[in-house]
Amino acid sequence: MGKNNNCLVNVLASSGLVLFGLSAVASATVKAPKKKNLLFIMTDQQQYIAMGMAGNKVLKTPNLDRLAREGAFFKNAYSACAVSGPARSSILTGCTVERTGVNTNSKTYYYNDEKVMAMPTFDEILTDQGYRCEYYGKWHSLSSHAEIYRNPKQESLDGMSVFGHGGQNHVYIDYINHHFPKAPLDAGELYDSFTQRPYVPDPLDKFYGQNYQDVEQAYKKAVQPDFHGKLLVPAEHSFTAFQAKETLEALERLKDTTFSITCSFHFPHSPLIAPEPYYSMYLPSDMPVPESIIDEMDNSPYRNANGRLSHPEYADAEKIQYMISNYYGLITEIDDWVGRILQKLDELGLSDNTLVVFTSDHGEMLGAHGLREKNVFYEESSHIPLMIKSPGAIQTNTFVEGYVSHVDIFATILDYLEAGQYPSDGKSLRGLIEGTDDDYGKYVVTEWNYRGDVSPNYMIVKDGWKLLIPYSKESKVLNALYNLNEDPYEMNNLLGKNPDKQKHLSKANELKGYLLEWLEKNQSKHFSGVNSRPLL
Repeated sequence: MGKNNNCLVNVLASSGLVLFGLSAVASATVKAPKKKNLLFIMTDQQQYIAMGMAGNKVLKTPNLDRLAREGAFFKNAYSACAVSGPARSSILTGCTVERTGVNTNSKTYYYNDEKVMAMPTFDEILTDQGYRCEYYGKWHSLSSHAEIYRNPKQESLDGMSVFGHGGQNHVYIDYINHHFPKAPLDAGELYDSFTQRPYVPDPLDKFYGQNYQDVEQAYKKAVQPDFHGKLLVPAEHSFTAFQAKETLEALERLKDTTFSITCSFHFPHSPLIAPEPYYSMYLPSDMPVPESIIDEMDNSPYRNANGRLSHPEYADAEKIQYMISNYYGLITEIDDWVGRILQKLDELGLSDNTLVVFTSDHGEMLGAHGLREKNVFYEESSHIPLMIKSPGAIQTNTFVEGYVSHVDIFATILDYLEAGQYPSDGKSLRGLIEGTDDDYGKYVVTEWNYRGDVSPNYMIVKDGWKLLIPYSKESKVLNALYNLNEDPYEMNNLLGKNPDKQKHLSKANELKGYLLEWLEKNQSKHFSGVNSRPLL
């Protein structure tokens, strides 16, 4: 019996559930009802507001909106950590970043430390209970936790595991090499570093207006966020299409089993290079520029974040419209494929017996405050979409106001699948969904401790107020307090250098008190440091 089976036996024993031989024999003559399936869909780097249901008046996401209406839509869901590896590890295990130990992307895949991510994932628990688990798309967690997945294709042609670093990308390259071979460049084209296929760069692209031959060496050292433009690959062969098709094939193949299938889309993560028709779907000139793009950040702890001062182009309103256009196009492409996946559930008669969860690991700054990428506690980076659908268990058009986090998804999945309780740092959201829990969801905490106290380490949000602080008394990082009710774009820090900061000390201390409550509950080693941190 494996490690996770032993854990499950302990849980059953502690709850007084004992199976006697006579009962087991009797139950064998009665066919038990089929367990509910799980379909988990995740995007990478999608803002909360990047959905029609969230109030976006430009972006078209009819299928995601439909999913939100058919179940529970969470208005205040936040990333456990606005970085891929840490966020995904918390989603899978229901544990805080500090407890998983995965506080940076480098502690994923083949990172060798038995203390890191030592707890089971929900799919490992479901596997022990007879589920067939398969996972398609971006992994970005410890590879040892992927051993339970039964994907038909486990390696790319060059021997890379699909759950190793870059493995899923290698499998896609095998696919695109067969369906759309690499072509020589025409004038004005560059090679996309992700697919190695031609694209036409936008003005925001780092190599815009240059010949590939002249920048080839520098190009190889560039990072994914440097690339923006139109991908010259047919949409039916895009990375999003490939990942969705794998999911559709899995649904068809596993329709007669009890399954857990994850579809983890790479996009709208950079490179922000979209294929037609999605590239031209949103005119750059029509894209709304973030209100905070003009923020000078004089009283912000993130003035130097994400290379902001060395990337002034992300504060250029005209250039950032290209980025938003591509970002929206990539999300609409995902939305189209989510529609096909949901339709496949309907066609196979699986919809009524499948729990569907949709979320993203974190958001994207998209020019807000002149920033790109994530890694910060601003709303664009930390506030994420979350929808949960379970016909017969969750009423349609359920809108949840309470504050929730990635760490709650683990317990929620096990609850709705009747898989039993399991230790975690979160809580099942069933009570919030059904309106029977008046205590949970009062506030939410996001953390990031990788770089030490050189930037804010904790964010707490309650009643539309947000506090950002480092975890030590000695840190020189500015404390920040934002009233999102009056300052939704987070341009007026009420602490730090604000001459009237004394007026806001009471509210800041209130939020700090709730943060200390959270740290104590989760046995954080940073409790004393935060406790001693002065707010003025």
